[in-house]
Amino acid sequence: MSSGNYISSSTNWSQSLKQLIESHSFQGFIVTLIVINAILLGMETSTNLMANYGDAIAIIDNIILTVFVLEIIVRLYVYRLKFWRDPWSVFDFCVVFIALVPATGPFAIVRALRVLRVLRLLTMIPSMQRVVGALLSAIPGLSSIAFVLLIFYYVTAVMATHFFSAAYPEWFGTLGRSLYTLFQIMTLESWSMGISRPVMEQFPYAWAFFIPFILIATFTMLNLFIAIIVNAMQRYTSEEREETATIIHESQEHIESSLHEEVVQLRAELKVIKQLLLETRDNQSLAPK
Repeated sequence: MSSGNYISSSTNWSQSLKQLIESHSFQGFIVTLIVINAILLGMETSTNLMANYGDAIAIIDNIILTVFVLEIIVRLYVYRLKFWRDPWSVFDFCVVFIALVPATGPFAIVRALRVLRVLRLLTMIPSMQRVVGALLSAIPGLSSIAFVLLIFYYVTAVMATHFFSAAYPEWFGTLGRSLYTLFQIMTLESWSMGISRPVMEQFPYAWAFFIPFILIATFTMLNLFIAIIVNAMQRYTSEEREETATIIHESQEHIESSLHEEVVQLRAELKVIKQLLLETRDNQSLAPK
C-alpha cells in the first residue's frame, strides 16, 4: 500500500470514528452507562447488596470502565492535540484515569473518588455544560462579593467576642467560636430561639447587633451572590446566541457566495452553448442544399 493510500485510509477511518463518537445515539449510550455506573457505585455502599451481588457489580463496573477507557482512546486518536485544548475532554480523561489507579495501600482513598465518574454527565449534556460554564464565568464577581462578606464577617465576629464572650463563652468565648456562631446565625438555623433570645435576656439591646448582621450578611450579600450567578447565566447564554448567529450568518454568506459563483459559471456556459448553437445554425444555413 502506498503512503498516499495509507494516509487516505487513515483519514477516512478517523472521520468514521469522529462521526460515531459525535452521534446522538453514541452519546446517549455513554450517558446511559454513566447513570448505570452511578447506580452501581451507590449499591456498593450497601453491605447486604455487596454480600449477595458483589461479584456481579464488580464485573459490570469493570465492563463500563473498559468502555470509558476505549472511548477516551478513540477521542485521543480522532482529536489528537485538540483533545487537550478542550477542558471538558481533559476533565473526562482525569476522571477515567483516577478509576485506573490501584485502590490499595496509600491509594485506597482513590476508590472513593471513583464516584467522580458520575460528573461526566456534566460533559455529556449540553445544558449542564452551559450551567457549569456560567458558574465558572461568575467566579471573578463571586470572589469580590465573598471578600467583602469575609471582611464584614470577621469584623462582626471580633465585635461579638468583645460583647458577649464573658456571658456566653460557649458561643462567643473565642474568635473561632464567634465565627462559627455567626455562621449559624447567617444561615438562619435556630438563630432566634437558639442564640439571639437567650443573649437578649442578659443584653436587651443585642437585637441591634444581630438584626443588622442578618440583613447585611444573609439578605444582602447572599442575594448579591444569586444576582451575579443569574447575570453570568444570562451573559453566557447571550454569548452563545451571538456565536450561533455569527456562524449562521457566515454560513449564509458562504452559501450565497457559492450560489453566485455557480450562477455566473452557469451563465458563462449558457453563453458558450448559445454561441455554439448560433454558429451551428449559421453553418447549416451557408451549407449548399
